[in-house]
Amino acid sequence: MTVRVRIAPSPTGDPHIGTAYIGLINKVFAQQQGGRFILRIEDTDQSRCTPTSEAMIYEALRWVGIQWDEGPDCGGDFGPYRQSERSELYRQYAQKLVNEGKAYPCFCTPEDLAALRAEQIKAKGWVGYDGRYRDLDPAEAQARIDAGESYVIRFRVKREETTIVHDLLRDPIEFANKEVDDQVLIKSDGFPTYHLANVVDDHLMEISHVIRGEEWITSTPKHVMLYEAFGWKQPVFCHVPLLRNPDKSKVSKRKNPVSLNYYRDAGILPEAMRNYLARMAWSFPVDEGEETREKFSFDEMVEAFSLERISLGGPVFDMAKLSWLNGRYIREDHSPEALWERLREYFMSDERWAKIVPLVHERMDRLDEFMPQVAYFFSGDLDVEAAALKPKKKTLEELEPVFSSLVEKVDQLIEWNEESIETLLRGHCADTGWKPRDLFMPIRIAVTGRKATPGMWETLAVLGKERTRRRLREALKKIKAANRA
Repeated sequence: MTVRVRIAPSPTGDPHIGTAYIGLINKVFAQQQGGRFILRIEDTDQSRCTPTSEAMIYEALRWVGIQWDEGPDCGGDFGPYRQSERSELYRQYAQKLVNEGKAYPCFCTPEDLAALRAEQIKAKGWVGYDGRYRDLDPAEAQARIDAGESYVIRFRVKREETTIVHDLLRDPIEFANKEVDDQVLIKSDGFPTYHLANVVDDHLMEISHVIRGEEWITSTPKHVMLYEAFGWKQPVFCHVPLLRNPDKSKVSKRKNPVSLNYYRDAGILPEAMRNYLARMAWSFPVDEGEETREKFSFDEMVEAFSLERISLGGPVFDMAKLSWLNGRYIREDHSPEALWERLREYFMSDERWAKIVPLVHERMDRLDEFMPQVAYFFSGDLDVEAAALKPKKKTLEELEPVFSSLVEKVDQLIEWNEESIETLLRGHCADTGWKPRDLFMPIRIAVTGRKATPGMWETLAVLGKERTRRRLREALKKIKAANRA
């Protein structure tokens, strides 16, 4: 059997550190087994997916040293590799299930489903779709479709049965089908859900092993049911533990930066990041007399890897530990001359300076004024006191909920550019009833540490979403602490 594995990120924002973590495991396994590693883009949610985000996924994965054998940008024998370009395939397979009585059209409106959910929650029973259209006469269903009525296609779960999921790292997991609702396969817009597209693509692309995060375990019985309904051979499933914060919670942007771009911009070396992700993913052998070993080359990672070495204990993503390991790479693997080359690459990128220089061009009288004016573009966390964030005509107590909701809006913003930032900030002022002059100054100080900077949107666009988001969150923490003191 030829080993074929994949990752399938959605281009809906900055590239996630978890994508690199799962991607590295798949890449190393494929290389060790002489197999193929595929990058597939899951972009069926057209309202959230953007070409910019897709391009950032490519750039970030290549930065950390994860290169794929097949994908949208390099082709392959099993393309296309974007799900949005495979929509007709999914509709054909969904219709096949409908024709065989294994799926059916459902005409529930969003309002119908909301009312059903409210009733089920009130009754304190099982919450899910109740199958009200399972037994609709096919002729009536077709007549409603022909009349232009909106509908989805749902899978017909065999509720009286059970589904067994065989996972490489776990004992077989049994799911009672009565607890699994009739999943949507094709949405009302004609695009597939993750479940259908995932199974169809993995089958047609001859994926041998599905290695993914453990958050997908509860979805896997739906996938197993689909494999059985189509009569297809299942891949080997392997669900690996999620990255955790030091408090064991799932790694999230609320507690740690999750964007690969943040770590790249913060001066983490790609080889250190790759090494750190590997150490969290699986155990490594040590030489005789050694208690532990931290640094491994990529070839050593491949040699030491096995799926059985993956521990089920949630790996802790510790920024301090990553920084320590990065420091070792700087000191042990770089001469002063080599370090200077890395510093030049980091600080003197023409692309980066091309964005920064125009911002301060009109604000300089002498050349020695340049570095003080741009230092915050390169620095990490800022030491900003809560008192400095207080607006002239408002209190910190009034500022706290406004900053809190602003952070949430920044998190949800997909496109990060001057226009989208201006729209967000002005819209936030309108939503909260704050005047721009009262809100923009605390924002400016929070993200730059300065009262005077180039234009707000231009500055934030160059700073980047992840650095801006992190600095706003740090400022919010200080505001909260001051308000509770």
